Amino acid sequence: MKNFETALIPAIIQDFNTKEVLMFGYMNDEALKKTIKGPNVWFYSRSKKRLWEKGESSGNNLVVEKIMTDCDNDALLIIVKPKGPTCHTGSISCFNDNILEGLQFSNPTIFNELFNIIEYRKNNPDKKSYTSKLFSEGNDLISQKVIEELCELIVEFNSTKKNNERIIEEACDLLFHLMVMISFKGINFNDLSAELEERKKH
Repeated sequence: MKNFETALIPAIIQDFNTKEVLMFGYMNDEALKKTIKGPNVWFYSRSKKRLWEKGESSGNNLVVEKIMTDCDNDALLIIVKPKGPTCHTGSISCFNDNILEGLQFSNPTIFNELFNIIEYRKNNPDKKSYTSKLFSEGNDLISQKVIEELCELIVEFNSTKKNNERIIEEACDLLFHLMVMISFKGINFNDLSAELEERKKH
């Protein structure tokens, strides 16, 4: 790598599981050394002129999994497992404002964001959280809810009434509980993506 002792290093942070870009920051040589030592990511604050550990006040640390350099050795890609929302606003990622929003019809990252929240609730139980309750009850409750939501979706689908809004609501309920189910079994979106990619070949 280039000599970073007197320079600031651009660092892109990416989620290990979802591959979503979470944030961008700068490191100096000392912050990089602390990050390499682990377990969490450190940055250099240009405004406060000091080192800071991501999550030092919120507890939403970024646990280092891999550190990569680009082809010119002047930028870093740091692969992490976040311990909570990365952005100070409470969002999973700091990149939320789509400047091409008017040209798009959907938000594909919403599924990754939801799955990240589900994973967070699994790893950080909260007695007031419905999601945490599902994980604590385990197989029986999760299976029951998936079957229940599937049945409700089928009922709305077969209804003679024009009720697309209800179908959307029930489909979202089913998707949520399916995400909880696969998370409970330690399956992530990368596993599903790999399977779908394989099916495209047939």
